[in-house]
This record gives sequence, C-alpha cells and structure tokens, in this order.
Amino acid sequence: MSATPDESFLPGSYGGDASKLEPTTRLECKICWYVYDPSVGDEHWQIPAGTPFGALPDFWSCPECDGRKQDFMVLED
Repeated sequence: MSATPDESFLPGSYGGDASKLEPTTRLECKICWYVYDPSVGDEHWQIPAGTPFGALPDFWSCPECDGRKQDFMVLED
C-alpha cells in the first residue's frame, strides 16, 4: 500500500505527495536532520545516486534514526 497525501502533516512535510517534488529536491529528516540528496542516494539502503525522493521504496526510512519517509521536510534551496 502506498502513502497518500494527508492534510494533517506540517507545512513543508513530504507527507507522501511526490507530485510537489522535483527530481532533484532534497529533503531533511525532522527528527535528526539527515538530508536525503538524490544526487548522492543512500548507501545504507543501497539506493543509487540519481534516485528522486518520490521514487524511494515505501519501506524506506531515515538511515540515521529510522524516521518515517512521509515525515521528511522539503528543503528550499
């Protein structure tokens, strides 16, 4: 089952709505401040560089603190 957008998320939260993300959008964990950068990927989960945040598998979580994917915050560059 995939995540669906939820109006109860904080403004700036990903919340499961990949339609508002560009392929290069970086997102930050609201718990530990880990930044997922698509140009780098995620070595812990073996996600290759170039993988947009919206394309991460549903089971993906923060490699530092196990925070939920839908709770990541969109970084404004």
